Amino acid sequence: MRTGNGVAVAGVVTAPTRKISKNLPMKLLLRWAISAFVIWVAAALIPGINVTGGLWSYLWIALVFGLVNAFIGSIVKVLTIPITLITFGLFMLVINTGMFAITAAWTDALTITSFWSALFGSLLISVVGSLLRQVLRRTVSK
Repeated sequence: MRTGNGVAVAGVVTAPTRKISKNLPMKLLLRWAISAFVIWVAAALIPGINVTGGLWSYLWIALVFGLVNAFIGSIVKVLTIPITLITFGLFMLVINTGMFAITAAWTDALTITSFWSALFGSLLISVVGSLLRQVLRRTVSK
């Protein structure tokens, strides 16, 4: 018997079942391309963020940034839930800035000269990336 998103077996509701999208590789590639584009925008608009190299450098930085956010960022976000709640989410800006700075430290192609450049860069990457992903989601779902 099915109830809601989970499955009830002998009165116990199990975790919701999720279908793995057939388009998952395409979605990951599009997110990667969007991240590379948004990093290019940040490097073009914000003084103190410099990228050496061409397209492959932006793709490499986007890959490293995604991996840093997925692994280190996830752990840091869980550990800092109390301070994030106390600051009404503003501490997330500091965390995102740190993840961007770690990315710069781990890649030779990205150079960030100051905390403020990293802060504004991570803010721009978050906002523009979210907007582009929303537009893409609406366009693909039609």
